[in-house]
Amino acid sequence: MLLAALRVVLIAGSLALDVFAVCVGVGIRGQAAGRIRIGLAFATAEVTMNLIGAGLGALIGKVIGDVAGYLGFAALVAIGIYMIVETVREVEQRFDLSRGYGLFVASLSISLDSLGVGFSIVYIGVPLVVTLVTIACFSIAATALGLTMGHALGRRAEERAGILGGVALILTGLLFGALKYFHVG
Repeated sequence: MLLAALRVVLIAGSLALDVFAVCVGVGIRGQAAGRIRIGLAFATAEVTMNLIGAGLGALIGKVIGDVAGYLGFAALVAIGIYMIVETVREVEQRFDLSRGYGLFVASLSISLDSLGVGFSIVYIGVPLVVTLVTIACFSIAATALGLTMGHALGRRAEERAGILGGVALILTGLLFGALKYFHVG
């Protein structure tokens, strides 16, 4: 039970760091007026992509069997690497991330990692509903914290949070793969 809870917290926390990074940037740019709207949009995108990923992961699992779990964990590592690369690359954002098209693009971009994470969710031995609710709560909390602290933390925290999220996903994927290999949990 404790190991399952730890798995959920590791996944949700890793995804929340990505959301936090984006929200710090939005807060720095003074676009944090729609906190509830942004939080709901980000949480909805995270959960939706996890559901799509879990469905695809289950389907792939039926087709290729036990190897699918390892592919899901490899996807976590790949998504973590992608998060780090995207964080290191400086991309100037020219549109309002707090509403309309900008909010849609921001929600989609931060939830793409959730699609990859969703592949592995069905193989970590945690109830899907519990995992999705936890991810949504972490996402909303990360949004509120990121928007609130954005101005105070500055650009440096935004960059580090994305890197920390990527490293956390890489380590989580490696840990879950090792646990599966050694039949722990």
